[in-house]
Amino acid sequence: MLHINDAKRALGVDVAVSREMQDAIDLWSDMFLDKAPWKDDNTQSLGLPAAIAGEFARLVTIELESEVSGSARGDWLNEEYRRVVLEGLRNDVEVACAGGGGVFKPYVDGGKLAVEAVPAWRFYPTDTNGQKEITGAVFVERVRRGKVWYTRMEQHRQTDDAYIIRNLAFQSHTESELGTECALGEIEEWADLEPEATIRRKDGAPIEGMLFSYFRIPQANNIDLSSPLGVSVYSRAADLIKEADAQYSRILWEYEGSELAVDASYGALKVPKEDDKARLPRRKQRLFRQLMLSGSGTSGDLYQVFSPEIRDGSLFHGLDELLKRIEFNCSLAYGTLSDPQSVDKTATEIKTSRQRSYAAVCEMQAALQKALEHLVWVMDFYASLYDLAPRGEYEMTFTWGDGVLQDTDKDFATRKSLVDAGYLKPEKLIAWYFGVSEEEAREYMPPPSEGLTLS
Repeated sequence: MLHINDAKRALGVDVAVSREMQDAIDLWSDMFLDKAPWKDDNTQSLGLPAAIAGEFARLVTIELESEVSGSARGDWLNEEYRRVVLEGLRNDVEVACAGGGGVFKPYVDGGKLAVEAVPAWRFYPTDTNGQKEITGAVFVERVRRGKVWYTRMEQHRQTDDAYIIRNLAFQSHTESELGTECALGEIEEWADLEPEATIRRKDGAPIEGMLFSYFRIPQANNIDLSSPLGVSVYSRAADLIKEADAQYSRILWEYEGSELAVDASYGALKVPKEDDKARLPRRKQRLFRQLMLSGSGTSGDLYQVFSPEIRDGSLFHGLDELLKRIEFNCSLAYGTLSDPQSVDKTATEIKTSRQRSYAAVCEMQAALQKALEHLVWVMDFYASLYDLAPRGEYEMTFTWGDGVLQDTDKDFATRKSLVDAGYLKPEKLIAWYFGVSEEEAREYMPPPSEGLTLS
């Protein structure tokens, strides 16, 4: 991520990102990419940031069903929506969870719509309104050609009568620097971009919103309370993740340091006279270690077996306690990261932890739905501006499901017991389980003589 001063200097605009906020986004990005600053030769990574972001993305999108309908325009939007948005949505949501949010930025490419998912570390808000909604932004794209880094900055801003998009390109021989301005044509994929584009509706009416959609993780920003940006799903567990990596590294060292070895005295092993070093098969080199023991080679103990007891039990217990604390701070249910067999909780506590996760996922789904609705609005705007599809009204529908909280196996067993007791019709159980109508469920059922009976 470039420094915020680069955007200020290049475009002459203020950026609504504080130094503290940029440092936090840099850290979340490095953690997600498994490049945390504490990772070194002595500290291994458990990969928790990517696992946490991936789990939230899975829970948020796993049961999502959404479509656009209502007219020929709606049908066209639905086809594009499924092609350029829904197919890769889970991956885009995962990256957004890591960075605290992300942007969906539609554009027209060769007469078709495309949508770029911009992560938090390539996005600078420049203006906001009273509701902390982003009303201006700068997007950063970087490519490398040989030893030269090329950077494109795309600014979106809205005036009283038009929507203006500016594109500037820069080149540098250092990744951490913006460098000097250059032509957009230096990079083939940027050659067709206009340095500045003024967009208006065909009837001259102002554009009601921004031509991008921001998906914000719905948590309070405890890094910068005035920032319009969200925070990572693991932002409140960063220090705990660091400790978990350290504890995991201790466990690895415990296994390595406790490897079986045989310390042998000089004279106990056959050695060639020319270099006085023992020659052992490669597979035995880790087992035998030639040391100056008390044995002289002719008397005393010539061998000592090194086989200490491994203390993995207490170390794994410590790691599991850290994982539980990380789950709590990240609003994940107990057992998501920690050992589910060691969750010594009451049924009420387990249900509460699942409800906490369910509430967090529902809030994310509501925020994502708002972002997707605005995204389709932008797609509809471009369809009208470029005459990509017939005009018409459209409507959107969303079905998110409740699989986060629902225990399907337990629910099935409960309903099955009601059927066995004669309190529930079998076809209702079949209809619920397979998601079909009762009429279709009857077709699934065997004849009465073969098993289930209709009531």
